[in-house]
Amino acid sequence: MGDQPRVSAIVPAYNEEKTIAGVIETLKMSPLIDEIIVVSDGSTDGTHEIALKAGVKALELPTKKGKGAAMLHGLAHTKANIVMFFDADLKGLRVDHIQRLVMPVLSGSRVMTAGIRDRGLLMSSLSKRFLPLIGGERAMARRVIEGMKPEFVQGFMIESAMNYHCRINGWSYGGVFLPGLHIIHKYEKVGYQKGLIEYLKMTREIIKAMVWVRVAHLLKKFP
Repeated sequence: MGDQPRVSAIVPAYNEEKTIAGVIETLKMSPLIDEIIVVSDGSTDGTHEIALKAGVKALELPTKKGKGAAMLHGLAHTKANIVMFFDADLKGLRVDHIQRLVMPVLSGSRVMTAGIRDRGLLMSSLSKRFLPLIGGERAMARRVIEGMKPEFVQGFMIESAMNYHCRINGWSYGGVFLPGLHIIHKYEKVGYQKGLIEYLKMTREIIKAMVWVRVAHLLKKFP
């Protein structure tokens, strides 16, 4: 790797035994990743055991504390200068996706890159132009997340907070389209009715988060 900064991939996971092995397998195939850390966030299925058998650094929180807590737990267990985050319920993750995410950060042209998942031609085009960068697949200089207070790294506030942290510091960041990358939809996990309720709740929380980080910055409470 020469003088290239070390790169750590952190995967927060809660009950994702059906998909975690595939995510780990792809991450292990990338020559750009030096370390893989899976943080089981109080999982009650085989997520942690699968990560252990895969030979990666497998950490386990005793109870569910949320995605943000799992991300910070993983960060505390690596010294990498560049960290990547991947959701555990991905479908279609490829090695070239990893390269697209991390190369702008490795080259120094960006401090953070966020992935834009494949939602079809029309929706992906609209996402790139009009929607905030809220995807969980990210590569960043460690200081982007390390410099934020833990209360802003939780729930649906995480992605909005990292975006705004970059913006107020004048750091270059942006999104990159990841063709063929999808996630297991909410309705596939909990059914259509409950899934719709979860999507509406998520949308509301994302909007609240975008507003709050800006207000908190004005009040000198953020980052």
